Amino acid sequence: MSQYDDDLDFEFFDDEPDTQEAASTQRRRMPLSRPQPRPPGGGPPRRTGVAPLLRLVGLIAFAILIVVLLVFWIQSCQGSSKHSEFESYMNDVSQTASDSQAIGKEFARLLTTPGLMEDDLESRLNGLAQRQRQIVARAEDLVPPGQLRNEQRAVVEALQFRASGLSGLETAFRQTFDYQSGDEASELLSLQAQRLLASDVVWDDLFKAPAKDALQDEGITGVAVPDSTFLASPDLASAGALKPIWERIQGAAHGGTPTGLHGTGIELTKALPSGTELSQDTETTITVTPDLAFEVSIKDTGDSQEVEVQVNLTIQKTPTSIVKTETIPLINPGETKTVTFRDLGQPPFGQRTSVKVDVKPVPGESSTANNTAEYPVIFSLGT
Repeated sequence: MSQYDDDLDFEFFDDEPDTQEAASTQRRRMPLSRPQPRPPGGGPPRRTGVAPLLRLVGLIAFAILIVVLLVFWIQSCQGSSKHSEFESYMNDVSQTASDSQAIGKEFARLLTTPGLMEDDLESRLNGLAQRQRQIVARAEDLVPPGQLRNEQRAVVEALQFRASGLSGLETAFRQTFDYQSGDEASELLSLQAQRLLASDVVWDDLFKAPAKDALQDEGITGVAVPDSTFLASPDLASAGALKPIWERIQGAAHGGTPTGLHGTGIELTKALPSGTELSQDTETTITVTPDLAFEVSIKDTGDSQEVEVQVNLTIQKTPTSIVKTETIPLINPGETKTVTFRDLGQPPFGQRTSVKVDVKPVPGESSTANNTAEYPVIFSLGT
């Protein structure tokens, strides 16, 4: 090996450590790369996290939508459930009300039955009272919505008045059997019958009206609040109406004639709202208005009390006449009562026709000459 080779080999190995040390030093001294500030007025914009932010906003909006829809769904279910609860309760009350009202109609027919004997009257009153107490028990088992607790108590109270009134009347008729004075007897009977009248007031004022208000406050529609009228005529609770009933029953019990003289008659007929009285002899022109009606006055021409007096009104018309029916629940001897016929439909215009009134004969009525009246009329359009 030549000296040149020795020198070269020495120099190669001698320089290597220096080179590695220099490279290491260079790596240690190399400055870190730092973001340069954006030059004013130019250069590309810096990248920001817009896409992740939009995704976050979208997720939040979606979550809010889900919550809102869930709330609406829950409210809808609650509204449907509330409507069903009120409707179910009112259906139960309606059945109870109808059954009690049917007893009231039987009671009215009972008191006005010709020839009714005292023992029969008391027995049937007892039966009606027992049936009414069963209705009270059914009503006590009804479970109302929370908003109708007070109204539920009124339902039970009204029905209890009816049961106690019927029982009280049974007792009063028994107590007055040997009374000599019809006035004294009827006062005692009226005192008990007032409970029946009070039941209708309680039903209307403490149940029906507040229940309607509660339904309106709850926003519930399509649910009917039932009526329940026990006394078809409030007169049945008065001493004046009960006196002839007591006298008739006493007459039957003591061998008297229970039927008496029976009869009714038409006194007059008016066209409403004008108040024009119709004539059977002279043609009357009647101006038709949306509230056209006819008022008929009926008088008890006998010496006996009458009940459920049926009155018919017929307007002759081709091809089908207009026929309406109204009923007088109770009328006393010599008394005059009126019935009004409304919702008549469209009468025949511009031609001669007639308005006919018929009063159905009451039991025992022998003379019916004044039970029918026919009035010639012409219906005209109002200007």
